[in-house]
Amino acid sequence: MNASQSVQNFYELIENLPLVAVQGYNKQRRVIYWNEASRRLYGYTREEAQGQLLEDLIIPDFMREDVIAAHRNWLDHGISIPAEEIELRHKNGHLVPVYSSHVMIKQDTGECEMFCIDISLEEQKKDKEKLRRMASFDDLTELPNRRLMEAELSVRLAETARHPAGQVAVVFIDLDNFKLINDTLGHHYGDDLLRAVASGLKSELRRSDLLSRFGGDEFVLLLFDFEGPEGIHELLQRLIKVLDHGFLLDGVCYPITASFGISLFPDDGATVTELMGNADAAMYKAKERGKNSICFYTSDINDQLVHYQDVTALLRRSLENEDLQLYFQPQIDLKTGNIRSCEALLRCFDKGSLAVPPGVFIPVAEKSGLINRIGDWVIEAACKQLKAWQGTPLEHIRVDINLSGKQLVNQHLADHILQTLNNFGLHPSQLGVELTENEVIGGDDEQMGQLEKLKQAGVHISIDDFGTGYSSLVYLRRLPVCSLKIDRSFLQYAMENESDMAIMQAIITVGHQLGLIVVVEGVETTEQERLVKHLGCDLAQGFLYAKPLTAHELPKLLEHPTNA
Repeated sequence: MNASQSVQNFYELIENLPLVAVQGYNKQRRVIYWNEASRRLYGYTREEAQGQLLEDLIIPDFMREDVIAAHRNWLDHGISIPAEEIELRHKNGHLVPVYSSHVMIKQDTGECEMFCIDISLEEQKKDKEKLRRMASFDDLTELPNRRLMEAELSVRLAETARHPAGQVAVVFIDLDNFKLINDTLGHHYGDDLLRAVASGLKSELRRSDLLSRFGGDEFVLLLFDFEGPEGIHELLQRLIKVLDHGFLLDGVCYPITASFGISLFPDDGATVTELMGNADAAMYKAKERGKNSICFYTSDINDQLVHYQDVTALLRRSLENEDLQLYFQPQIDLKTGNIRSCEALLRCFDKGSLAVPPGVFIPVAEKSGLINRIGDWVIEAACKQLKAWQGTPLEHIRVDINLSGKQLVNQHLADHILQTLNNFGLHPSQLGVELTENEVIGGDDEQMGQLEKLKQAGVHISIDDFGTGYSSLVYLRRLPVCSLKIDRSFLQYAMENESDMAIMQAIITVGHQLGLIVVVEGVETTEQERLVKHLGCDLAQGFLYAKPLTAHELPKLLEHPTNA
């Protein structure tokens, strides 16, 4: 094969490389060869490119002088141009990312020709950008995700630390009752709502503000320029109005409320972790205030957060070490003076001796999600104690346990209680459950079904703290309850206040007409006992008869019965 044939074969080879753009240039850098792949990559036809200068054709202006100098150095001094990733200019003006390598070929005439071999990196760049977006942006809302937000916050904190006049605010935003919409309408509508909320919030923000999706229905807003706390408050009020205006889902407008918690740098923290944690704590405080509110972080909130964490840790330790304990306070039959039943009261001890009040640890248990584990422990412990009392003078006494509304949400609660009773060989009538008035009234049909199932099986259902809620007495007709416990606050003032006396009388009268047992709490004096007897209460509970007792102390009470 002669040299001419070899050259021809070479050109045929590079002409048919579909993804490899090859261009040839003479020593003046004018195009002498331009394959079809070069046309696809740079947009110029072979005819358009032929004879054009390299620097006029595909070299960006900022690279022009460097390219000319590099070509001359190769020709004059043999310094080759290294292969590298660069961006060259398309016919339409945009830049094309390529991997470019170069070969200098000396012809028989002594002329040197430079051939450039370029491979497009556009697909790789797109894939890389896609991976970058996946790592840094939320797919659903297209907002920056938690990772990107925290990285940006870290950078801005470092910059602001060097320039004390700068300001940074972290705002936690949590949508109120989003779970209800998500559960009732479905996740598809929930996703649509999150996208709409993200768009609505962004419409009120400035270019300098950074809104991110933290996860679930939580967003985090970073503010870097604002006119003090007042400026933040004004901005967040605009966001509240946007949410309150509502969002269309399947033709129906759904107004949304949100809770906002704010921490400021450097007053409320010097690190990403501190600022995020404190803004989150402030947001939960906003929810406690009734939702749809704005709360700035304060030292009081920090104290409450530390308290919450300490009590949560105590409850976890108590569950693991079985340090919880049930105390029992008798309920006395006002006609016979006998103990009819006992309310089981949970006690939690810190460091083995100091009792933590239920009013402290129960709200923490509900908020932390531990209430179901604690509730299961109480059910088990009460049944175990009832079993232990069998064959003793206490075997006919019912034990009433307190249920949280959070437990009532569990659709398997009734089955679990009945199964536990069965496991200990107990009849359901040996156990009672108490719920507060607001928890019962606020329950849905499914939750009322749980109580109805327990009542039908024989479990005694009581409404605790009755009279402190906002329900109608007539509503009692529809509730699966057996007894009412009048809140102690009425008895406390009934001796001097005719209104409280009248309320007690009304509750007792309606309760009896509905076939319910009426119990009064907080009986501490003989005068109060005479009053509740006069009003017709059935049972009484209070320090006049006994303080809460341990399971070992309770039998001693039977040796010295009350003289009711």
